[in-house]
Amino acid sequence: QVQLVESGGGLVQPGGSLMLSCVVSGSTFSFSDMGWYRQAPGKQRELVAVITSGDSTNYADSVKGRFTISRDIAKKTVDLQMNSLKPEDTAVYYCYVRFTRTIHWGQGTQVLVSS
Repeated sequence: QVQLVESGGGLVQPGGSLMLSCVVSGSTFSFSDMGWYRQAPGKQRELVAVITSGDSTNYADSVKGRFTISRDIAKKTVDLQMNSLKPEDTAVYYCYVRFTRTIHWGQGTQVLVSS
């Protein structure tokens, strides 16, 4: 059984930084991709960043140049370094891992960007 647990959310001032981390338990063999989505109040969940099994990365236009996704195979983690945070980055952030037929989600971690 694959389980994901996020950490690292919190309150940060505009222009600040946060690192989100997601620990994946269970087998991740032959995963397709993993990454982060976010959902702001009253909005649909949107893809923030993805990293494939071949280590290719892709980002939402709104976070390019500010966010960096990375993964550690040995530790089975996928991290999201967020810099130059803006109020519009406020959302619940969810990590996921996708296999051929299934996708698994974490419980979410709240990020609030406010002065």
